[in-house]
Amino acid sequence: MSEYRSYTRGERAERARLVLRGVEQAAASAVDSRIEKRIERIDAVAADRGAREADALFAQDDRAKNELAAAKARERAARGEDRRAARDARRQAEQRVRATERAIRRAGL
Repeated sequence: MSEYRSYTRGERAERARLVLRGVEQAAASAVDSRIEKRIERIDAVAADRGAREADALFAQDDRAKNELAAAKARERAARGEDRRAARDARRQAEQRVRATERAIRRAGL
């Protein structure tokens, strides 16, 4: 799996400007190393942020799956009116699991 990076809007714009400037300088055979260093710095910050966000997403997914397992156990043990409430709780837990899995897929993880 490749490294997940999470860029802010400003970082994306600055990185695009720097890449464009680097391409222009490469065409003129006068590449400034400061541009490459700034791009690497932006990438490092985005990689750190991406790793933190990925860890948080996976932790949230794990919690949602644990809550779903507990809700299923409560539903199996419940009777009558309690069973209906437990079924609703299980359905909500299933929705949370689907939402976290969808967020992980959207992030490309």
